[in-house]
Amino acid sequence: MYAIVGITGNVGGATARALLKAGKQVRGIVRDKVKAAAWAAAGVELVAADVNDTAALEKAFQGAEGVFVMVPPNFAPAPGFPENRAIVASLRRVLATVRPERAVYLSSIGAQQDRGLGLITQSHQVEQEMSSLPIANAFIRAAWFLENYQWDVPSAREQGEINVFLNPLDRLFPMVAANDIGELAALTLQQGWQGNRYLELEGPQRYSPLDAAAAFSRVLNRPVKTKPIPRAEWDELFEQQGMPKGRTGPRIEMLDGFNTGWIEFERTGTEPFKGRQTLEEVLRELLQKGI
Repeated sequence: MYAIVGITGNVGGATARALLKAGKQVRGIVRDKVKAAAWAAAGVELVAADVNDTAALEKAFQGAEGVFVMVPPNFAPAPGFPENRAIVASLRRVLATVRPERAVYLSSIGAQQDRGLGLITQSHQVEQEMSSLPIANAFIRAAWFLENYQWDVPSAREQGEINVFLNPLDRLFPMVAANDIGELAALTLQQGWQGNRYLELEGPQRYSPLDAAAAFSRVLNRPVKTKPIPRAEWDELFEQQGMPKGRTGPRIEMLDGFNTGWIEFERTGTEPFKGRQTLEEVLRELLQKGI
């Protein structure tokens, strides 16, 4: 049996589907069983637990051969990432107590660095804390999520343009689909190893902002162009989009890291993997979901 944290999210859900397809028993750790009723209908055992509740998590992890762990995303953390530190500490205490045979974690490209990561600092903290656990650990360093383009669907469809923060426009950036992350996580959970593994995952090809606009054009059957947003306008724009004032710094630092090439795969001492799903396929799925 495999326990999954974040089963109601894209990556956790993809991990669960892949395990169920392989005929494995799955336990989903959720905050609200009612909202996850579809998973129960699919044969998943649901356990209510919050990532900050160590007692509930211990019960949820008991009996699991392996666990998939992801820290809930926080796009506007307080200075120093105290929220993430607390969650990681809670998860580490539980894993150190329960000691499942293995744990697979959602990490990020660039997480090997200790500075200049912005939001990805949270993945660095996960790796730093969990790598000392006396169990088999695997950290999936996933590339930029292709699903991030869901936020551009309305403007592409209605105005024929997408806001662009990655630059230059023709630079190829590593990206990957959530389904590919989940499939790798499920496969890894069923393997045996000792110590720490670092799995670096990207899609079948890299994409530039120009490639993204072209893909939108094909799936929407209308011209779509890029709309580069000057860096000087990012802070104000992010606040207009709902980010708390004074909390945009980590997001900007992360974008700077991608644009300068600082946030990249380590490649040395890691395992490279390629996903299968393309950007165009992901966009078509997003449109089918009514986004």
